[in-house]
Amino acid sequence: MKIPRLLQAVLVLVGTYLGFIVVFDILLDAVIPSSLLTMYMFFVTAGVFMTFTYDEDRTRELVAPIKALVEDPSKRVLRNAVFVVVPVAAGIVTYAQMLPSFDAPVELRSIHPAPPTTAEIFGRRINLMKLENPYRGFETEEPKKFRKLVAEGGKVYIRNCQYCHGDKLDGKGPYAQALNPVPLNFQDVGTIAQLQESYLFWRITTGGPGLPKEGAPWISSMPVWQKFLTEDEVWKVILYLYDYTGHRPRSWEQG
Repeated sequence: MKIPRLLQAVLVLVGTYLGFIVVFDILLDAVIPSSLLTMYMFFVTAGVFMTFTYDEDRTRELVAPIKALVEDPSKRVLRNAVFVVVPVAAGIVTYAQMLPSFDAPVELRSIHPAPPTTAEIFGRRINLMKLENPYRGFETEEPKKFRKLVAEGGKVYIRNCQYCHGDKLDGKGPYAQALNPVPLNFQDVGTIAQLQESYLFWRITTGGPGLPKEGAPWISSMPVWQKFLTEDEVWKVILYLYDYTGHRPRSWEQG
């Protein structure tokens, strides 16, 4: 029995895809990056399409089942089923690919990239090595005023940050699952507890676009908050982050 040409093309593509999986996962015991597999399959698909449509007769033979499905009245039920199943399947695949994962990414990724020595923030060049939170001293000098500043920072956080980082600062806000990678968990001792306040100021104000070019490509959904918050609001939010989580900001070692 002759195999329809459209089915032949599908079998070639499926066989090639499975061949890549078998070669890399089983024979080589290696993980093939999804981007690389996508690139391979793109060229394979292009090659199969050109091979199966290099003349008019083969082209008509290839598209004949599709044409019949669309035009033949007797295939109305099958056609309607296909028009439902294909979009649903595409939606499921897209959802599965975009679904955030809490597993560590396969590619190397620095969660805390090294900051630059200076950065352009709020319209001026700031030396991050010497930058300090102007409100930190009130923690010991004027505790009541410090508590007020922390409370103000909490209000700014709830209005702007909790949607992603969560009301418990655990990275599980209502928008978190729509981001890939998911927002950082500030409760974790591996995040802000390891950083200086100047580092947080730099990351918050410059966001994902402000990450250093040397380590690109970076993966970050952080907005450029200096466009939406004032400098005082950013420092107050930082006070709130450390106060709520119970962490202490690191300080630069004295020489």
